[in-house]
Amino acid sequence: MFNSVNNPFNRPIESSTSSDKNKQQHQQEKKEQEKKYLEQDEQDEVRLGGMPVLEEDEIKFMVKNYINNLIQENQDEEKVVKKLEKYLEKFDVKKFMKKNPNLTSPDFYMVMYNETEGLVK
Repeated sequence: MFNSVNNPFNRPIESSTSSDKNKQQHQQEKKEQEKKYLEQDEQDEVRLGGMPVLEEDEIKFMVKNYINNLIQENQDEEKVVKKLEKYLEKFDVKKFMKKNPNLTSPDFYMVMYNETEGLVK
């Protein structure tokens, strides 16, 4: 019935009714598999780098080091040094930790940069 002119790629030709049924069945099976997958999907928890959360003592130590480094970098500017020393005197670790919970080391440096940027300029 079909020759190479009508079917140049020699693919099997199916009737339209059987292929429609197969397509519908295949689509339904695929939807069921996706539904099962989504039901089994667990919530993702992302921790970049797996860094540990900083404790109070570590934050105190890191703040002192960070401010002291800024003081050394800005020795020539008395106003900046006074502002930094005042910041260090008034620094409250508990407020800082409450304002910035679950800080890791990289997070700490980002927060400190944002807080001290205005003091240095």
